[in-house]
Amino acid sequence: MKCIGLSESQNLALVLEYALSREAKIWKAPVFQNFTLKGTDISPLSYNKTVLWIGKLSSLFQFCFQTFSLAVSFLNRLLASVKAQLKHLRCIAIACLLLAAKINEEDEIIPSVKKLAAQSDCKCSPAEILRMERTILDKLHWDLYTATSMDFLNIFHAMVMSKWPQLLTRLPQRNPSRHVAFLTKQLQHCMACHQVLQFKGSTLALVIITLEVERLTPDWFPVITDLLKKAQIDSSKFIHCKELVDQQILGFQLPNAVYIFNPANQNIQTHLAGGLPCYYSMEKKEMHTSLLRGNAYEDDLQIDEFYDGFKYLYNEDGTSEAGQNSEMGNDDVQEQETSPNSTIKIVQDCWHQ
Repeated sequence: MKCIGLSESQNLALVLEYALSREAKIWKAPVFQNFTLKGTDISPLSYNKTVLWIGKLSSLFQFCFQTFSLAVSFLNRLLASVKAQLKHLRCIAIACLLLAAKINEEDEIIPSVKKLAAQSDCKCSPAEILRMERTILDKLHWDLYTATSMDFLNIFHAMVMSKWPQLLTRLPQRNPSRHVAFLTKQLQHCMACHQVLQFKGSTLALVIITLEVERLTPDWFPVITDLLKKAQIDSSKFIHCKELVDQQILGFQLPNAVYIFNPANQNIQTHLAGGLPCYYSMEKKEMHTSLLRGNAYEDDLQIDEFYDGFKYLYNEDGTSEAGQNSEMGNDDVQEQETSPNSTIKIVQDCWHQ
């Protein structure tokens, strides 16, 4: 139900408050101890591979990213509640994906259980998947509606772009949906890292937004302080999560390349780093981090996979950007791309029923 008569900031604040209350009620995280998931034989590497496998299947069946995020949420809640064994992990994972798809996807998109079992190569029969699905529902008490890290990423992104639309002018394409697709790719990578399991989805999403806002503007601190206060996130956990995510994103974007900055012509040159040592000074590391993030929009072509889904929610499913630019002036293009109304629409569509 939409909030009538409220401003965009008030509306988003209410959406965030409700999402935080659901997260506080439901969120659970599995704990790794002595190189395995506590009470099981599941290693951190096995967990990471399983999450990546869920992402691969989600892409194979053309599910939206919200489905992947919700499936991982189900997986984490279940692993935090029961002592699962490694031999059952894939069956659990595909049952979680099936449940998430039934919630988020249209009926014609969801494959049959038989097709899902065959194409996923999960080594499970359709009957085993259905039994596991029922077990997950029982263990989660049939309470499947929760706020995921993807939901919080959408909320925080909408809040930033609604209140500070001028940040879009610092993006290469000035396109909010492509921007959130880029951040979604980072989020997916971080969700497959067992170290971040200890942090809630709201914390992880705000950290990714923070790292991006830091890159966009030197005046990032008031922006993030305002969001941190509204999200009621513990500052020490936030800082710890930020350090871990910063390392993950740096290693994810271009692990085999080093950027050398030439101040004479403001160009960035790429060289293979096979022969470079694995250590360097903090000053060089900071420079490399900044340059890597700054060039990521051009190098990471995989964000198009996410952009195709987000552009419809941001009213960007019309003519091509090139065609739009040729038919209207620069001022019109600027106004269309930075409109807070288009920025908030993704959150309204995800949360207002």
